[in-house]
Amino acid sequence: MHPLISAEDLAHILSHDDVVILDATQALPGQQFDPQACFLSGHIPGARQFDIDMFSDPDSPLPHTVPGQARFTRLARELGLHDGTRIIFYDQKGVACAARGWWLMGLFGHDRTQVLDGGLPAWQGAGLKLETGPSTAPMDTSPPFIARPRMRRLKGLGDMLDLTHAAGSCVILDARAHGRFTGELPEPRQGMPSGHMPGAASVPYTTLLASDGHMLPPHELRQIFAAAGMHPDKEAVCTCGSGMTACVLALGLMASGLGQHAVYDGSWAEWASTPGTPIVTGDA
Repeated sequence: MHPLISAEDLAHILSHDDVVILDATQALPGQQFDPQACFLSGHIPGARQFDIDMFSDPDSPLPHTVPGQARFTRLARELGLHDGTRIIFYDQKGVACAARGWWLMGLFGHDRTQVLDGGLPAWQGAGLKLETGPSTAPMDTSPPFIARPRMRRLKGLGDMLDLTHAAGSCVILDARAHGRFTGELPEPRQGMPSGHMPGAASVPYTTLLASDGHMLPPHELRQIFAAAGMHPDKEAVCTCGSGMTACVLALGLMASGLGQHAVYDGSWAEWASTPGTPIVTGDA
């Protein structure tokens, strides 16, 4: 299944019994809005809310890190998800949160998952209607969701330390703004230094998107990734500030035909706050 779906194609399948629409909107660092209020003021008909913070490890000191299998399974079942569900994620403000939801579902073994290309603005731009108020979608809890974790798609701090000491073994793609990568711009989290991991390549996630918020065509995506050192025979790990926009790179890699690749979940929030981890500044 292709990871992206157009607004027109989504409208065509919206009434199918096996389709579940999930609004994954979340405020990223530096953004000030209420996702709940946004949902109530207008969402795709039948959509349910997918709370990124809920689908995270409540005991982690890092923002929205991957939850345990039991927690993810319980929350997915409470949302009425199961193995036969075709899940479509969208974001009211952009793509990062929808991409995170898509990646999480794949991590826990559910491949019938797509992202609405262009998000809610694309839906509205196509002249399609919105629904207001709380979700009216019926919850089908049978058969229950079964998680099948694929931990090769997840990298931790130890993995990244190993990779930075094994030059060329893997391409590390950093989704943050280029100025944060070089150290010229501050991090949005107070007191955290900017810069990047040794050997990483800067691929700001916004470079994968057209001016209207849609993902670029596959051949243009491949050109961007190739310029960062990514080729079909290479393994990539996507990273960012906290594991959110890294998932946009993972989505772009999949949409470009370069396959499924891992995400460093702790990302810069973990790396830069861990004593002794090497931090590089500049473009090198």
